[in-house]
Amino acid sequence: MAGSGKAHLRPGRDDVVLSVEDLVVEFPAGGGKKVHAVSNISFDVAKGETLGLVGESGCGKSTTGRAIMQLPRPTGGSVRLGDRELTKLKGEELRRTRTQLQMIFQDPISSLNPRRKIKDIVGEGISIWGKKTGNGDARSRVDQVLIDVGLDPDTVGDRRAHQFSGGQCQRICVARSLVLDPEVIICDEPVSALDVSVQAQILNLLEQMKDRYQLTLIFIAHDLAVVKNISDRVAVMYLGKMCEIGPAEGLYADPAHPYTHALLASIPQPDPNIEALELETLEGELPSPIDPPSGCRFRTRCPRAEERCAEEEPLMREVAERHFVACHFPLVGDTAPPDAGIPVKVRATA
Repeated sequence: MAGSGKAHLRPGRDDVVLSVEDLVVEFPAGGGKKVHAVSNISFDVAKGETLGLVGESGCGKSTTGRAIMQLPRPTGGSVRLGDRELTKLKGEELRRTRTQLQMIFQDPISSLNPRRKIKDIVGEGISIWGKKTGNGDARSRVDQVLIDVGLDPDTVGDRRAHQFSGGQCQRICVARSLVLDPEVIICDEPVSALDVSVQAQILNLLEQMKDRYQLTLIFIAHDLAVVKNISDRVAVMYLGKMCEIGPAEGLYADPAHPYTHALLASIPQPDPNIEALELETLEGELPSPIDPPSGCRFRTRCPRAEERCAEEEPLMREVAERHFVACHFPLVGDTAPPDAGIPVKVRATA
């Protein structure tokens, strides 16, 4: 899919806050082999934007989020937060920079220390960094963020995580991520462990906090319906590669990559009057990330694959305004002939 070409598409906005370029994450697998978890993906996120990152389990989306946080450090590539290159930072300097880059985890209960009181969990960042936020004393700041996420600090402050539901624990995790006024929050499947009714509440909360705290979000999920509702742009990953990225409405209405098309077609439609679509179904098993296929990594399951797909890796190219795809034979008619692609880095143009 997208190569590591050096021709870069210029951003449509100048307020890019997070820039990821040629990100590589590999893990040793024994016998001199490697797990190719993330392979040369690039994207920018503009200030105030929500970028959805989707794909099936094992595609590398959560690994991408953790690599941005330098947990663990990526094998290669660049991660820039503003003018700071995170991959070059060490020790105290990296720790200070991380206060502007927070993460909300998938399991809200296990991500909270069961032995500590909620007020101490939420306020730990302030206790470490002092009055960094400039919002008065630490207790007032903790109380305010708890109120903002819909919790009464007088009721919850002295209790512990096991005394709350999953949805309440996720609200506490959101409060913890907000307390130091971060620039970017990475949400790693923050609603997948919650009931459907609670999912809607947490999504609404994230939208409210985004506006109130002027946040930029990377929203990682496998539920495409959830991602559409919260994202400005959506990036689709498959087996460590990015195969498509574009504005949410355009990508959902007119997917260009066969994998994106298959993902969207798998979304249940709760209307018995809607005729079932004739789908180009995916066949075969997901290849091993230890030995990914040559050329296009999706070719072993793609109904449109041809010999060229095995020999040549498709390059990311624009098929509609701000809509990019890495496919030799995209689902876009004549708007982008197969030989029109050039290596590009996908930039935020929201």
